[in-house]
Amino acid sequence: MKNTLALAVLAVSAATGAFAQDFGFAGREFSVDLGVGVNVGPDYPGSDDAEAGPWLIWDNAGFNQPGSDLREGFAISPSFGTVGEREADDNDDLAGMKDIDRAYELGLKVSYGAGPLTAFGSVRKGFDGHEGLTGEVGAKYRTDLSDRMTLWSGLSLGYGDGDYNETYFGVTPEEAAAGRPAYDIGGGFNKAAITFEARYALTENVAVLGEVEYGKLIGDAGDSPVVQDEYQPALRLGIVRKFSFGF
Repeated sequence: MKNTLALAVLAVSAATGAFAQDFGFAGREFSVDLGVGVNVGPDYPGSDDAEAGPWLIWDNAGFNQPGSDLREGFAISPSFGTVGEREADDNDDLAGMKDIDRAYELGLKVSYGAGPLTAFGSVRKGFDGHEGLTGEVGAKYRTDLSDRMTLWSGLSLGYGDGDYNETYFGVTPEEAAAGRPAYDIGGGFNKAAITFEARYALTENVAVLGEVEYGKLIGDAGDSPVVQDEYQPALRLGIVRKFSFGF
């Protein structure tokens, strides 16, 4: 996994540099906030219990004029994710359901910035807990509250392919023997979310990052008999450092 992550970051860096030269971004700089933090949210999709876990932050990536924080044009960056393990012994509502290991997700995120508005889309491949494809599409709007405080307000839709959705929201005939109905689910959008993200600059390059997400399972995922709570709030807090690369 470590070798895969390293190769992915190198590949994205090379692709970003080539993109900058080919599409007229020479003379601009590419910057990104990198950091770590804590994520408190549902311990698996559809759970009504919260769990604290790591938050790997690769945020606010994009091209800008040197000395400006406004991201302009296209940017490509890695996308990481994790999904907590699901154990039937931990919850009576999961009686008869198979256990699911913690999943690790690796993929790419593409964004386009135009002034304070940024649109984005991501796709990630799962390992261990699930082996499907998942990601988000959405947009966020930047508001500068002061010289140090910046707020992003965002909307997003999460999706999963058939493997992902079946892993977390499906019920096989064998699992249905425990008393719940069998449930077959295909790919599609499974979550809608509103997010508010605040960044407070401690120095020119170091900042504290906080995010509140109010998510809701939608569509066939929200109707799954496995889901204990369709509302999926999350709270994240971390520290980031800004890195810039000129072209």
